[in-house]
Amino acid sequence: MNDLLQAEPLKEKTHAPPGENMVWIPGGTFQMGSDDHYPEEAPAHRVAVDGFWIDRYTVTNAEFKRFVDATGYVTLAERPANAADYPGADPAMLVPSSVMFQKAAQRVDLDNHHNWWTYVAGANWKHPRGPKSGLQGLWKHPVVHVAFEDAQAYAKWAGKDLPTEAEWEFAARGGLDGVEYAWGSELTPGRRHMANTWQGEFPWQNLLEDGYEWTAPVGSFPPNGYGLHEMTGNVWEWTTDWYQDHGKIAHPCCTLSNPRGGNADDSHNPRASADLRIPRKVMKGGSYLCAPNYCRRYRPAARMPQEVDTSTCHLGIRCVSRAAGPM
Repeated sequence: MNDLLQAEPLKEKTHAPPGENMVWIPGGTFQMGSDDHYPEEAPAHRVAVDGFWIDRYTVTNAEFKRFVDATGYVTLAERPANAADYPGADPAMLVPSSVMFQKAAQRVDLDNHHNWWTYVAGANWKHPRGPKSGLQGLWKHPVVHVAFEDAQAYAKWAGKDLPTEAEWEFAARGGLDGVEYAWGSELTPGRRHMANTWQGEFPWQNLLEDGYEWTAPVGSFPPNGYGLHEMTGNVWEWTTDWYQDHGKIAHPCCTLSNPRGGNADDSHNPRASADLRIPRKVMKGGSYLCAPNYCRRYRPAARMPQEVDTSTCHLGIRCVSRAAGPM
């Protein structure tokens, strides 16, 4: 019966949509995070957000191309890295590149992500599956290989913003409060795949039961209760919040109002060397690489830190607007 639990909507006067394919999310309160999965999701806590608009779909390659054509923007993955920012780095790692998934040939140690992640020179948003790939047939797929500053630049050009983590999670839940997935309590209700994720044993066996090995075109999977597509699975999505533990912002006695996470100094990876502690933002939603045996993060509560200087083949953009909602 948890599927029937609804977030508490707030009534408010509203106005015209600020952009095409944007959905109004009425403000309300909800249970953010989870006590049942990864430690970074805990503790679950009550949060209130004001109403906002959010893109129905993630930003596509076609939409990002319009931005680049209009502005001449060059993404971080298309620029050589500044050696002064990465003292001691291998010069081969400083060429224009992005992080790519490479499928393993057999079972590997899941504690070592280098078994499937690698920097690939020439991988970028125009070459999403490696330097020899292109965008033919992928115009309706989510843009990937975008670092945080790329996402910010696109959002500003579009007259929008990136969501806070709380806004994103509230929208992803689709009005269902405290349930596991964006659509309810079962991963595959009636054996139907509701998101583009990994079926089989990651990172070597992908059974492709959902029909996709890489990204899927936006709108390929059913919308959630707010009419939003692919809020989980397909690609991770940037938020504007600096990463910090939920425990630093959660207060058991109170409902937090419009929280914004952390600051740059607190968001560093403590395991990194002192001169390579790149600030990290929160990314949400999981991707086509999330599997039952690894990274079960195709859930609204799931969250991960992502270095702001790093783009990958499974991380994209969805924008919001905080203009007044529809009349």
